[in-house]
Amino acid sequence: MAAPSDLAFDPWDPAFVADPYSAYAELREQGRVRYFEPTDQWLVAHHADVSALLRDRRLGRTYQHRFTHEEFGRTAPPPEHEPFHTLNDHGMLDLEPPDHTRIRRLVSKAFTPRTVERLRPYVRGLADDLVSALVEAGGGDLLRDVAEPLPVAVIAEMLGIPESDRAPLRPWSADICGMYELNPSEETAARAVRASVEFSDYLRDLIAERRERPGDDLISGLIAAHDEGDRLTEQEMISTCVLLLNAGHEATVNSTVNGWWALFRHPDQLAALRADHSLVPTAIEELMRYDTPLQLFERWVLDEIEIDGQVIPRGAEIAMLFGSANHDPAVFTDPSRLDLTRRDNPHISFSAGIHYCIGAPLARIELAASMTALLEKAPTLRLATEPQRKPNFVIRGLEGLAVEVGR
Repeated sequence: MAAPSDLAFDPWDPAFVADPYSAYAELREQGRVRYFEPTDQWLVAHHADVSALLRDRRLGRTYQHRFTHEEFGRTAPPPEHEPFHTLNDHGMLDLEPPDHTRIRRLVSKAFTPRTVERLRPYVRGLADDLVSALVEAGGGDLLRDVAEPLPVAVIAEMLGIPESDRAPLRPWSADICGMYELNPSEETAARAVRASVEFSDYLRDLIAERRERPGDDLISGLIAAHDEGDRLTEQEMISTCVLLLNAGHEATVNSTVNGWWALFRHPDQLAALRADHSLVPTAIEELMRYDTPLQLFERWVLDEIEIDGQVIPRGAEIAMLFGSANHDPAVFTDPSRLDLTRRDNPHISFSAGIHYCIGAPLARIELAASMTALLEKAPTLRLATEPQRKPNFVIRGLEGLAVEVGR
């Protein structure tokens, strides 16, 4: 096992968080798998390995469908964290078949190509309104004024959450997602537990209301499916709604601000995009590859595996480095170069296998809507002040992105 000191990986170092990609290059050169003692994880940094492991059924997002904590050699979470784990562990992202299959089948009905395509005019109209307000104000915070409200409104609309109830959604999500960072602090855990309780209580009341007065929304649809015989517990319903809200906007928010920050740092690429808006589809894929919104995805080893001669035992945890995989020169030509015309772009920012992001088509529509609106309505959009990167490593984003619009 390698000592942490010889690894080009330090997720708590601000310099590493600011630019992990050069360190990833070193990490890939050091081998296909390395042990990282501070988090007790095996790091996998190459695209081919990450892509294969995401589809490997010897790994799982959970182990509790097969083993107890004791049987798996792991310690149960502290009792005071129980509300977070109850909420998190019943969402399909952290379930394995058959529960994952059952829940995903129900939710996927809301994300069929036809259903998502019907949302396009609503998404585009909302993006136009948000950008118009930004232009009218002469600028603002692209994160607060466009990137956040767009996907939050879309997923809240899908779930049937009234507009008057939406203010706490983003703060609840941010506090819950803090637990996905490496070795979260007790303060982070306490915030996540509090948000889990408040969000769950709110949804429990909303579900009860929808039972009495169904609407044309996803929560009503899940209730109807349950009543028609598709088994879905109330906790699964609550956890599914929270997951859809969290996953339904975190990646889109961070892809938007990370992407525009990258464009501002590459004026030639921004100029090319402004000159040819038909580049928007490939630009979105390239920006998600270039500065990956989710840097790391974890899996448990359910059955012993071997990577490059290294046996990884049952009970171990693997950390797949999406950001590194998306910069692997074995797959991407000149990966450190931002190229909005890149066609051969098999990035894994939406994951792969049975846990491939169910909302990826909707995320692409949202990203295209906001980018197109900004290109059309704010052609002189420019950076106002240098942004500050969030200290988080796993979920990569900015504290804000101050912009100006010339008149």
